[in-house]
Amino acid sequence: MFCGLSAFPLTPVIEAGINEKAFVTLIQRLVAAGVDSIGALGSTGNYAYLNREERLGVLRLAVHSSEGIPVMTSISAIRTSEVLRLAEDAQRAGASAVLLAPVSYQALTNEEVYSLYEQVTSSLSIPLCVYDNPGTTHFHFSDELHGRIAELSNVRSIKIPGVPSDPEAAKARIRKLRTAIPPHVTIGVSGDSSAVTGLDAGCEVWYSVLGGLFPRACQKMTRLAQSGFAEEAKQLSALLEPLWSLFRQYGSLRVISAVAEISGLISSPSLPLPLQPLIQSAREHLKFILKDLQSTETFCSPFG
Repeated sequence: MFCGLSAFPLTPVIEAGINEKAFVTLIQRLVAAGVDSIGALGSTGNYAYLNREERLGVLRLAVHSSEGIPVMTSISAIRTSEVLRLAEDAQRAGASAVLLAPVSYQALTNEEVYSLYEQVTSSLSIPLCVYDNPGTTHFHFSDELHGRIAELSNVRSIKIPGVPSDPEAAKARIRKLRTAIPPHVTIGVSGDSSAVTGLDAGCEVWYSVLGGLFPRACQKMTRLAQSGFAEEAKQLSALLEPLWSLFRQYGSLRVISAVAEISGLISSPSLPLPLQPLIQSAREHLKFILKDLQSTETFCSPFG
């Protein structure tokens, strides 16, 4: 399952609870687009703001609505004991894989992070994807540590941050990481703006925020990049630069939730407090961007 497009949908959250109907609608869109896998409860899925019961409920909805498409779910939490309980929930709920980032309040050492993955993988019966997300966790993996963790049982993929924009530098980055990890562990890029560059550089999977709402367009870019048509994929990605710019300025979660609200897929508000929605001026700008995208064949019906 760790190849192609892995789409990460929003979990629409209001203070009264999860908007389950809207979440199922988002999953159904991914199924209709034929994504390769679904990443429930990623950072875009608001996992950090949900308790254990809420996370289990969302995961069950995702698995039940996925129509056989593999579902990966985050089991990240501050305490190892909670991670282990979430891993147990994931396996019982029918997840095909789990995603784990080294989340912590105190800065973690390399040995503490290795110990986390060692303990979790020893009790797993399904694959694990290592989530390398320094922007959120403030932990920076070395390639050596990636190599050690990748040797653990059940580790099957690494979700890395965005690659360098220069194609040759991106290829060098992926080659360097590839030499440190075993061949059965795939490398997936998660920086949407550099995803096509990452796929062209040798990443086997795109772990995509945008794919959670634009599955057909992201699936098309993925297929093109992995079939030797990188230039065509880059042309499509370039059309999305206005969105990438908003991602960089306001964060992908705020932007993508605003896209879903504007498109009528979810109601507003959709973010858990204290998170605030996209500011009004940026929201108006986003409306113009989406209108332009809808005028192209790739990003229609609605928004790809």
